[in-house]
Amino acid sequence: MKHAAANSVRGALTLLVFALVFTALMSGTWWLTRDIVARNEQASRVALLAQVLPAFDNDLLADAIVLPAADAARVGGERVYPARRNGRVVAFAIEATAPDGYSGAIRLLVGVDRDGRVRGVRVIAHKETPGLGDYIDAAKSTWSDQFDGKSLDRPAASAWAVKKDGGAFDYMAGATVSPRAVVKAMKRALELVREQQAQWIATKEQQ
Repeated sequence: MKHAAANSVRGALTLLVFALVFTALMSGTWWLTRDIVARNEQASRVALLAQVLPAFDNDLLADAIVLPAADAARVGGERVYPARRNGRVVAFAIEATAPDGYSGAIRLLVGVDRDGRVRGVRVIAHKETPGLGDYIDAAKSTWSDQFDGKSLDRPAASAWAVKKDGGAFDYMAGATVSPRAVVKAMKRALELVREQQAQWIATKEQQ
């Protein structure tokens, strides 16, 4: 009986040692790779931003503007990334969210030049139906290309809606909710850029 108890104790101690060694190895691996992971995440973020912006030579992440709470709630995003070239602000990438997607919130990144024209839009997170509502994603279709060059003046602000709702933008039959949500979110983002860009430009061009 004592022999069996001793074996049980040794077995438990062995498992404990293995668990401690495994935990130490995992912690060490995380510690050694954390900087690499962070750099890779930053590089991926910058690459995504570059898809919706003209050429720039500044550090987009370092120059990011954190939106005030009211503006963040309005567009559903936390940051604006000013793109500068030779010290001059040439465009902004603004985070936005369409809360009313078919299957949940749709997170966007919208590029807008200083003349208020869309330079590009990318869906960065969504839960829309595969093969139906997910065509809003640039990786799935060219649907989002129709926004390039558009502004609140072209078409008129009142036309920022899908054609089914009397607006200017195309959609696929049978999948109206997703594009409708994206168009509305983009309009809110463009309105905020129009209202605030003078202040953002003044702040960043003085640096």
